[in-house]
Amino acid sequence: MNANASTIATSSDHPVESVPETLVGISFDDAFRANEFLTATKRMAASQQLVLKDAVIVVRDAEGKTKVHETVDPQPKRTALSGALWVSLIGLLVAGPVGWIAGAAVGAGAGVVTAKAIDLGIPDEWVEWFRSSTTPGTATLALLVTHLDRDALVVEVERFRGARLVHTNLDDLTLARMHQALGQLDPAAVTA
Repeated sequence: MNANASTIATSSDHPVESVPETLVGISFDDAFRANEFLTATKRMAASQQLVLKDAVIVVRDAEGKTKVHETVDPQPKRTALSGALWVSLIGLLVAGPVGWIAGAAVGAGAGVVTAKAIDLGIPDEWVEWFRSSTTPGTATLALLVTHLDRDALVVEVERFRGARLVHTNLDDLTLARMHQALGQLDPAAVTA
């Protein structure tokens, strides 16, 4: 999936351009600051300054072990549990206790397959890239957004001076403004 924009085929086989997606990765000194910025991003979403499609926090401890926390993308366990619950309830209503058991098994299996087949958020390749790029003792927050108010993002980023922009597909002007807001003087420190 392209982090800039994707195309969706319609029933008339004429492609329709979807809304451009912006991918931003910012590294913080600890997971608390990364979560703080995620909260600020959610506030921006509530104020309609962006649409948050996915957020991933990658934490690498001092020993180099990483943990990835995905916030939006469907997870197999959660989707399996939800699928099992709904299909088992339908099975219970239609066929009694036997339908409930069969429905739970079918629903759980369908939930796992759905979660693995559908990647609604940051593509797995990018999650791996952020995982390998996060330095020990830091946390990186990766955001996938649409309908971004770039000015509002720059203003919000300024509150997190000292954090480090590690990746974005934003335009050069916004990129320079973000570097300035973060106090990052070296534009070569980001992978665009």
